[in-house]
Amino acid sequence: MKVSTILDHIDSGSMALPEFQRGYVWNRKQVKDLVDSLYRKHPVGSLLVWETKTETAAARGDGKLSAGNVKLILDGQQRITSLYGLIRGKEPKFFDGNNLAFTGLYFNLDTEEFEFYAPLKMKDNPFWIEVSKLMLDGLGATISTLIKNLKFEENQGKYIQRLTELEGIKNIAFHVDEVTGEDKTVDVVVDIFNRVNSGGTKLSKGDLALAKICGEWTEARDEMKKCLTKWRNAGFYFKLEWLLRCVNGIVTGESLFSYLKDVSIVDFQEGLKTAERRIDTVLNLVSSRLGLDHDRVLGSRYSFPVLVKYLDDRNGKFDDASERDKLLFWYIHTFLWGRYAGSTESVLAQDLNHIKDKANALDNIVEQLRTNRGSLKLENRDFIGWSSGARFYPLLYMLTRVWKARDLGMGIELSNALLGKMNTLEVHHVFPKSILYDAGHTRPEVNALANFMFLTKETNLEISNKNPIDYFSYYEEKNPGVLNSQWIPMDESLWKIENYRDFLNERRNLLANAANKFLESLYHGGIPEIAEQPSIFEGEPAVIPGSFSDREEEEQILQCNTWVEEQGLPVGEMQFELCCIESGDPLAIIDLAWPDGLQVGLSQPVAVILNEGEEIEGILNRLGYRFFINIESFKRYVEVEILAVV
Repeated sequence: MKVSTILDHIDSGSMALPEFQRGYVWNRKQVKDLVDSLYRKHPVGSLLVWETKTETAAARGDGKLSAGNVKLILDGQQRITSLYGLIRGKEPKFFDGNNLAFTGLYFNLDTEEFEFYAPLKMKDNPFWIEVSKLMLDGLGATISTLIKNLKFEENQGKYIQRLTELEGIKNIAFHVDEVTGEDKTVDVVVDIFNRVNSGGTKLSKGDLALAKICGEWTEARDEMKKCLTKWRNAGFYFKLEWLLRCVNGIVTGESLFSYLKDVSIVDFQEGLKTAERRIDTVLNLVSSRLGLDHDRVLGSRYSFPVLVKYLDDRNGKFDDASERDKLLFWYIHTFLWGRYAGSTESVLAQDLNHIKDKANALDNIVEQLRTNRGSLKLENRDFIGWSSGARFYPLLYMLTRVWKARDLGMGIELSNALLGKMNTLEVHHVFPKSILYDAGHTRPEVNALANFMFLTKETNLEISNKNPIDYFSYYEEKNPGVLNSQWIPMDESLWKIENYRDFLNERRNLLANAANKFLESLYHGGIPEIAEQPSIFEGEPAVIPGSFSDREEEEQILQCNTWVEEQGLPVGEMQFELCCIESGDPLAIIDLAWPDGLQVGLSQPVAVILNEGEEIEGILNRLGYRFFINIESFKRYVEVEILAVV
């Protein structure tokens, strides 16, 4: 089938992309190599399409499909999308990606090279011909312009022949294999897709389940994205597959997506509405009751299918406050011990099965935690972790909120509802980093959790890099009891830099005692009720305290992530917890990571780590990550190897 015919079929709606296909991920080098190969008549592979009835086809985008049958592209999306963009000068209706990959490609009549537009090199040079302009204007108009601009006849015939061959790419025929027949269900087709797509990322079970749902309810993906957008606007960032797990848990009570195959669209639609309401309830609950009011302190996302299913089995209501708090006790321990850090699906199946016994549901899932851990009591050593990406960081934030820790300078109870720009919460190093580094302490010691406290922005700026021995007494005299409220050891000898390690040890004891007291009270129903809090969906999202130990470092990572998004690439995961595949134990906290690569399925896992040591670099190496220790080298990698713009 000729390229021009394929593009016509796309325009008419008789050829499209199946819903389960991922978006466009090619870069400029791949586009340039494709066109160069076609120009030189090199083979570029065949296409694979799935012919199915239009009324049952789940296609990407908002383009109207032709009546009768439609051909869905299984293999060849990147090539056909690139050619469509070059020849039509715009992206197809099903497009989802970065159109800069095929915008501004030029051909040099003299050297027969393809390059993307470079002003200094190409401006006012008639030998450089824009490929899309040639395709849109036609061969005749381009030749007329060429003759006028070159103003000489030498080599005109050669140049015209080269233009003819370039424009002739439209008429090159692709061999097209077709998958047809009523026996070719979505399951069969996805299996075929995974086989022919061996070089890329396999479709997950979630992709397949959603493809089936979208086949009968085309708005499913959009409706789910509306929910994700609502939660994102409230400060919580979730993925589509996570929401699908919550819906699956409510509708089927199972973790495996395969259970959705027998669920009717009506039941799925109702399940989505119910899941949205239950998730809203849980988010408001953990925000108001535990103080975990934004994404970076949320903890275990994959405990949510269990939480919402438990809640839905009781029509969205708890029998009493004791039941509610006991469930929250379980939730806290799931993120403290990484309950879902390993084999999420099998662990989730286990917990969903436990809560089917409604009379003993809570005891069952708590006992499962005890069985795995041996003891749920927190020890000094549990707070040895460092960096704001550690699992116990949300616990430190939670303790600050629920035990009503006070700001050293203002003496007021800390909460994220404080008004005024200078009153937002910030992470403060008890012992300043500069002093600790000068004293020879390592980065993990400097950024130990026990060296963190939360303060208002005003107080944090006021203290700056003072030594504790120089500011603790002042604030304690000004606001008696503030140090105790922040679990600061009152032995003044521990406030000296030479006793820093002893300070950390004693503060870990105080934090462990405070955490155990709160968790035990929560488990036994001893936590007092709090005043009714506004919904997280009212007003502005919670102000996020610094997730990094260094505000300058955090700003660098934030700006880097924004830059990546501006390039049309997926944003990375900040403070990404890298875990052992077998055990689920945390191996390292990565500043910024793309575990599936910047081009899903086409590039290796990528990480940005600032000011880390050889240990983390070694871990990333073993796990096959391409990592960068500064922003400049990372950006260079993106521009050269991913976008191929320089």
